Formats: sequence, structure tokens, C-alpha cells
Amino acid sequence: MTGFQFTNFQFTRMHNKETTMNVDRAVLAFAGVMILLSLALTVYVSPYWLWFTAFIGANMLQAAFTGFCPAAMIFGKLGFKSGCAFEASKAG
Repeated sequence: MTGFQFTNFQFTRMHNKETTMNVDRAVLAFAGVMILLSLALTVYVSPYWLWFTAFIGANMLQAAFTGFCPAAMIFGKLGFKSGCAFEASKAG
């Protein structure tokens, strides 16, 4: 069985898969940080920052269908290991 097991209020790995940061995880982390940042800017600076949130969402949606992600290309050039989600965006 793969995944996580909830035991005594702790998550424990059930397999020995490598957990280093790869392009896929870096893109997801970057998108999450950008969304949270844009929402904070919307609350504290101006509601026009919601356009930035919409741009991030639209970029994530097009990347899901096309496999093209500029952030994945940048993270690939920075030396992150390739994942399986953005193989079409490999910096090569």
C-alpha cells in the first residue's frame, strides 16, 4: 500500500520514495505562494490584485491542458530534477 498512514497523530511514510524537491513540486509550491501573496495584497493593498490571482489560475489551467509551463522551464534551468507532470516543458 502506498501513501501515508495516520498513526498516533503523525503521518508516516509507507514507502521509500525519494522526497526531494523536483520541478513538479517546485511549481506547485511557487503557485501556492503566489496565490497566497496575491490574496494578502488584495486584502491589504488593493482589490485589483485579484487580477494577479486570476492570472495565476489561468496559467495553471492552461499548463494542465498543454503541458507548457514557464515556471517549470525556469526551475528546470535552475537544476531541479525533472518530474512527470511537465515533461513537455523540460529545459533542454
